[in-house]
Amino acid sequence: MAHDIDIVTLRLFIAVCEEGNIARAADREAIVASAVSRRIAAVEEDFGTPLLIRGRRGIKPTAAGETMLRQAREVLRAMDRLSAELSDFSSGGHGPVRVVASPAALAEHLAEDIGSFLESSQRVVVSTDERVSPDVVRAVLEGAAEIGILWDATDLTNFEVVPYRRDRLCLVVRPGHPLASRKEVHFEEIVDQISIGLAPGGMMDTMLRRKAALLSRTLSYRVEVSGVDVAVRFVAAGLGAGVMPREAASSHGKASSLVFVPIADRWADRQFVIITRRATVQAPPTRLLIDHLLRRASS
Repeated sequence: MAHDIDIVTLRLFIAVCEEGNIARAADREAIVASAVSRRIAAVEEDFGTPLLIRGRRGIKPTAAGETMLRQAREVLRAMDRLSAELSDFSSGGHGPVRVVASPAALAEHLAEDIGSFLESSQRVVVSTDERVSPDVVRAVLEGAAEIGILWDATDLTNFEVVPYRRDRLCLVVRPGHPLASRKEVHFEEIVDQISIGLAPGGMMDTMLRRKAALLSRTLSYRVEVSGVDVAVRFVAAGLGAGVMPREAASSHGKASSLVFVPIADRWADRQFVIITRRATVQAPPTRLLIDHLLRRASS
């Protein structure tokens, strides 16, 4: 049975492949050439296959050697990342934080909140990925991200959950619309008024269709769009009314000419939350970012 390959052997193998010569690789790694040869020969014997071809023009990896070279580089890169992330603990607030967020969360204040954090925490690197809510949940659960931000309509029983921001769904219409003068409307009043569908198949679209079905009604859109900015432009162009989160829609250029009529139903008041894995110790950069997001939301 093959033995484990240690990190030193991987570094030596990479050096031999890059230098094309065992003597030069040994000089580069400050080790005697015979030790390099013995280590590589031991791996070849372990796996029962040659890793290097020795020719007049130097040493080249075999097909098996190419595989080992590729994987060896991946392992060393992973070790370098591990070393860097562990060393961040000693420095307190330095290091990477991975955030996955739903499109609805990113469409509102999240980008600005993260941007203000990075201005004051310049040695923290925040990577942000947009995913639908089920994929946000999966990424955090599997450890692909430290933080997830999404609407709380998803099952979050396996996570630490902290309230972040709220938004309100509104009927968005032009000023001349029959409902434009209303202070609020109930969903049952507007089912037949909604002609612009936002993000088909997404959580909000699914919820609206479900609420319509409970009323024995069906939503029938004239047009479906993927983003709030396009939906706002279509309403402004006279294609009809749409249901959108006020906080996301009001920031777009055409929104100033439109009217936002709040939907009175309780479910139209949406809570966004920050989720993290349970029973895990948060790294300092992760804790700093969460605290910053909560301060921004409360202010």
